Parts: sequence; C-alpha cells; structure tokens
Amino acid sequence: MQRPNAAQLTYGSATVVLATVALLLLSGTTTLPGIAAVCAAGLLLGVLVAVTMPGRAGPVKTSAPVRSAGEAAGTSGNEEIRVPAARVGGSAGTRIGS
Repeated sequence: MQRPNAAQLTYGSATVVLATVALLLLSGTTTLPGIAAVCAAGLLLGVLVAVTMPGRAGPVKTSAPVRSAGEAAGTSGNEEIRVPAARVGGSAGTRIGS
C-alpha cells in the first residue's frame, strides 16, 4: 500500500473532526460510552474517506535530468562537484587588537 499523500491526510483529518463534532451535537449524548462510540464512528469515517480517495495517478516528476547510457558511464566530463564558497559578513576579521 502506498503512503497517503497530503490531500488524503487533510481530507481524512477534517472528516474525523467535523464528523465527530456533528455527531456529538446531533446525538446529544453525555455518557462516556456514547461519546466513545461517536468518536470511534468519526474516526472510522475519516479513515474510510482517506482510503477511498484516489491517490497519485502516476510517478512523481522530479527536476533531475534524464541521462543517456553514455553519460551514465561517466563520459560526459561534467563530473566535478561544485561547493559554494563560505559567505563572510562585513565585520568578520576586521577586529583590531586583543
């Protein structure tokens, strides 16, 4: 089973909260078993909404370029790793005396 995406988590959580509040208000129950049953029903409804909601349609697109077989073997000559230089603030290293 795939991991749920953000939309599934959001809709499921919103369903749990809204269904539980609505059921508590409509039922008017004040007993502990009644409240527990309403909370369980809201949780089950939220899980049902999150599971039945369609997931991703296809693979996630990335910004990485697709390499050909020749480039994957290291023949492109573009193998160096670029590391950014450290930024130095305006007053760094200008202390006089000690």
